[in-house]
Amino acid sequence: MSKKRKLRNYEATESLNVWPSFTDLMANAFMIISLFLLLTLFKSLFLKYTAQETEQNLSDTERQVRLLQRELATLENELGESTSNVRQLKKTSSELRRLLLSSNQSSRSRIDVLQSEIQRLRSAPPVVVIQDSGEYRFESGSASLPEELKDYITIDLVDRIERISQQRNLYVVEIIGHTDGQVNFGNGNLDQQLEEVAQGKQPVDSLQPGSNADLGLMRALEVVKQLQAVQQQTDRLKGVQFRPYSAAQLQLPTGEFAPANREPDASRRRIEIRFSPLGKAETVR
Repeated sequence: MSKKRKLRNYEATESLNVWPSFTDLMANAFMIISLFLLLTLFKSLFLKYTAQETEQNLSDTERQVRLLQRELATLENELGESTSNVRQLKKTSSELRRLLLSSNQSSRSRIDVLQSEIQRLRSAPPVVVIQDSGEYRFESGSASLPEELKDYITIDLVDRIERISQQRNLYVVEIIGHTDGQVNFGNGNLDQQLEEVAQGKQPVDSLQPGSNADLGLMRALEVVKQLQAVQQQTDRLKGVQFRPYSAAQLQLPTGEFAPANREPDASRRRIEIRFSPLGKAETVR
């Protein structure tokens, strides 16, 4: 009887002992709370990283927006200038149209003059200029042709003279010698020997220039002599006449009279080849 009572008391005591269950419950609750805390921490770190990356992206975007705004402002400024230029052009065009309409007759007259001048220039033969420089340069005070210039005259210049003469029916080629303004103090002998040199009886080296006019004529004559040699030795330059002249230091390459200038100036030293039709001479008495 006593044993049964003790057994019932023990079972009752054991049934009332809930501490192990409570301990297990608290342990599970702690693990769950720890898991939630860990998840919360990860979420916080993730949100922080995402926020930093978003902030960086926003900063980059703002920088790009500022650049685009500056470019837009520049384009608007350029557009404003272009619009202003277009307005100015339209205004100028309107003024020109008004002027053209108000002076129609005068404009037509000017157009006719310009067309006539263009036609004259087109029909006019060119002027070939051989600059006295580089390989084509004459020795100072001399009219002897450099070998390079002699080759140019014999080959290239002959071809050009033939082509121009045949195209325009020109038969007179004028060779004009130009010098710079340096003073020539030589004792000239052209008055005594020029004709003999022109006829081939004396070489051009026998001439002594006494002035720039003499020197220009000597050089022009030497070019003529070289062309005449080609004419006599070959079947070329038929019917073409050559005439040497000298302009001394009188004319600039532009055709204007030169001012007094005694300094060396290679740009003024040259041989000009001009073409003209052979007209009938008229004597005035």
